[in-house]
Amino acid sequence: MDLTRPIDRRRLLALAGAALLPATGRTQAWPAAPVRVVVPFPPGGTVDTLTRLLAPALATQLGQQVVVDNRGGANGTLGSKHIAQSRADGHSLLLTASNQIINPLILRTVPYDALADFSAISYIGYVPQLLVVNNSFPATNLAEFLAQVRSRPGAYSWATSGIGTAGHLAEELINQRGQLKMPVIPYRGGGPALTDTIAGHTAAMVEPIPSALPHVQAGRLKVLAVTSPKRAASLPQVPTVAESGLPDFDLPSWYGLWGPAGLAPDIVQRVHTELRSALQAAAVKARLDAMSFEAVGGPPDALLALMKRDTERFRAVVKDAGIVVD
Repeated sequence: MDLTRPIDRRRLLALAGAALLPATGRTQAWPAAPVRVVVPFPPGGTVDTLTRLLAPALATQLGQQVVVDNRGGANGTLGSKHIAQSRADGHSLLLTASNQIINPLILRTVPYDALADFSAISYIGYVPQLLVVNNSFPATNLAEFLAQVRSRPGAYSWATSGIGTAGHLAEELINQRGQLKMPVIPYRGGGPALTDTIAGHTAAMVEPIPSALPHVQAGRLKVLAVTSPKRAASLPQVPTVAESGLPDFDLPSWYGLWGPAGLAPDIVQRVHTELRSALQAAAVKARLDAMSFEAVGGPPDALLALMKRDTERFRAVVKDAGIVVD
């Protein structure tokens, strides 16, 4: 560079402006490509159903295709790990359930930090869970259920869709709070667990409404209570666990949206805003109501607060139950 030449101010201003363009352009152009939403489970479950319901509405609002990417395996940790290691440009997101914070509590080795390795975007909402029993079980409410199980220690067992699911933790918490000696039998998914409960091979299970309700409506299972803090709109006659003798019981299955750590705040805000709009769309809302899904659309700090609160609550349940997965 020749320092003896006079400074060309217009050229300097042009260079300075160009230096600012890449960062500004990236923010304004987002999304510049299809947005992938990773579901860390196989197709067909509640997380997958919710994601596929929201994807078209998000795509319309963002002006880009929203692709659902199922990456199941290792109790949901493979998909979460993939997002933790993805580029933080807003084109790779994670939609999953409360297992996001449960896995680090029950697995000996977890390939991510649930708080540090992700950007919280939104607390989407929750689904009440149902405490159901097979039709031959001699109880019509939670009080009778607790009394019957206590009268025959070890005679009855729970089924659960998987170790560390919200249903599993609800069962363990009922055991602890209700002073029950009732083993939990894990299955590879809610379908097989429900089938064995219907057949009487297991006595009871706690399962999210979308998969359990059809069996209740068909008369194949009896429902005794819901695990959410308020009654389910689709079953207003069924009391909550808290109403039925275990005060302050609150353990629904909740769902959130995350990105990789370091996601730009304006992208986080944009995704959260568009997600709230998607949850309020008439077609989406009708489907959510049919699932008894309680939409929240909470901001990032609401999701973070929920994660921190439930990490401590679930830590105590896991420790008391001695749940460890290698």
